[in-house]
Amino acid sequence: MTSHPRGRVVDLSHVVRHGMLTHPGLPGPEIGDFLTREDSRDRYAPGTEFHIGRITMVANTGTYLDTPFHRLADGEDLAQVDLSRLVDLPGLLIDVSGSPRRGIGADVFEGHDVTGRAVLLRTGWDRHWGGPSYGDPDHPFLAADAAALLADRRPAVVGIDSVNIDDMADGLRPAHTALLTAGVPIIEHLRGLDRLPPTGFRLHAAPVAVSGMGTFPIRAYALVP
Repeated sequence: MTSHPRGRVVDLSHVVRHGMLTHPGLPGPEIGDFLTREDSRDRYAPGTEFHIGRITMVANTGTYLDTPFHRLADGEDLAQVDLSRLVDLPGLLIDVSGSPRRGIGADVFEGHDVTGRAVLLRTGWDRHWGGPSYGDPDHPFLAADAAALLADRRPAVVGIDSVNIDDMADGLRPAHTALLTAGVPIIEHLRGLDRLPPTGFRLHAAPVAVSGMGTFPIRAYALVP
């Protein structure tokens, strides 16, 4: 956590490391060198050196953003989603970390104005990150009725600190389908939501603008007054 003229900066993204596991069944990233510092010395003046790295990874690595193209062939991709939906957003934290239910129901949004906001779901599942239990099928998720409510009320973006916003046992993927069809991007694998207040923070979660791709890692962070 660092300071900023507008408040505290809270990092909400996992660090991407060589070989790390993000999602069961997906390969970890391969991080290495394209040009080492030693090899670069022959190209530049004495005392001048550079490093150029190389990374090979699937798009669903670390903390990432799903755009409509991830689910829909004609949906907006990473380069098409307007930045106004991803940066300097008023935030709303919904804390369900103490709930005995796996499915986050529509009732948790009663009394909350979600329209145009970054709605972040704190389940506490990020405590399992990096271990075998993170991909456990009993992870918390957004239930279909809640996804339908959010799709209707149009938040700017919806994020969760669990392994998947959908129940991984449900092949229909109702949360992804409802939200992305409504044009609402999704952030998965957030961390550190316990450091945010219920409201009053601003979220920033922009990906690289890659044409023809629907998902990519982000450096999500919040500014807290």
